[in-house]
Amino acid sequence: MAARLKRCVVRRRDGPEQHGVGASCLRELRDKACGVLAIDKAREPITLVLAEDGTIVDDEDYFLCLPANTKFVALAKDEKWSGKSSDSGTSWLSEAVDEVDSAAEKWKQLARQLKGDLSNIILMSEEDLQVLIDVPPSDLAAELAQSESKARVLQDTLQQVLDRREEERQSRQLLELYLEALKTEDSVLSKVAEPQAAPRKEMDVVDTGTSSTGTPAKTALSEQILAALREKPAPELCLDSQDLELVLKEDRAALASALGWDKQKAAALQAACDQELSKRLQQVQALHSLRSTSKGKKTLPWGDWPSSKRKK
Repeated sequence: MAARLKRCVVRRRDGPEQHGVGASCLRELRDKACGVLAIDKAREPITLVLAEDGTIVDDEDYFLCLPANTKFVALAKDEKWSGKSSDSGTSWLSEAVDEVDSAAEKWKQLARQLKGDLSNIILMSEEDLQVLIDVPPSDLAAELAQSESKARVLQDTLQQVLDRREEERQSRQLLELYLEALKTEDSVLSKVAEPQAAPRKEMDVVDTGTSSTGTPAKTALSEQILAALREKPAPELCLDSQDLELVLKEDRAALASALGWDKQKAAALQAACDQELSKRLQQVQALHSLRSTSKGKKTLPWGDWPSSKRKK
């Protein structure tokens, strides 16, 4: 019996054109993608990644688990996946953003992302997690085509992710306070030990990352992202993966100028965002690997998520 063809959608990294192809296996999809996308033989072998988050698809079992009409990006040799695309948006959450005109539409959009792949929980912002937690379980169950009990289990999992981020934020704040206290203590002790120095005639000049004569560089970040970066402790924990990518791609001088920080502080922020984004993508990849090797399970097991919803 001939293998059943699965319909897929493929495009190049920077190309606006999408092509629908049918493939029964990963190798067949690669071959057909090279043909319809006119990829030169010299630039093969290609790498297929998910258009929504850049996850590399190189496992046959994982490919078979993916739903029909999954969107792929074909990367030629030496090409790397970029969150920005020329067709519809910048990352996994960009699909149908123009439809999100209200809170009701937003939670449905987020629910559709989870219906496709539950590991997208890891990539969501704290605000998005809270939106789904606040949805009535019956409504969420209807949108996901699942039972109400499974919808409650999912909301428990969302709450756990939110709780873990809050715990991590509090731990970082305590560590920062401790290090600041040590720094203050060392400063006091050094002042007591040093002989009284002559008053300084000139004040030290602090590099703020901007020039007094030049025009400050402009940032492409939205006011919402900038507000989170300024006001939130450990802001990398509250942003979604799309926003983390935007912060990483931002020019450091422009970022420092927009936030009113020096370049060193802006660099530390970008490093924290890079670390958080890498951690989330590794977690997603680990879940995908577990799912592909799990015997007899073609989708992420809803019923296996532990339940411990925090009371608000």
